[in-house]
Amino acid sequence: MTTENRAGLPVFSRSQLALRNGQDRPEIWCAYNGLIYDVSASRLWRNGKHYEHWAGQDLSAELADAPHAEWVFDRFPIIGALA
Repeated sequence: MTTENRAGLPVFSRSQLALRNGQDRPEIWCAYNGLIYDVSASRLWRNGKHYEHWAGQDLSAELADAPHAEWVFDRFPIIGALA
């Protein structure tokens, strides 16, 4: 079950996010800075894995080690907020 935050986005728990890992369901989601992005359409996230990163998680702390900046999330739709 989801609720809505002030911006009108549905709010998902970490356990709900974890189910969208590309393994348990067809959706591939990841969170960054409190927002949840749908990366299902990206060929780089096939099967829920992108290099050493797994979907269904909050990747905020891991971005510092990535070869790109946060702009990479601009190409993906925001589908909710992380509780």
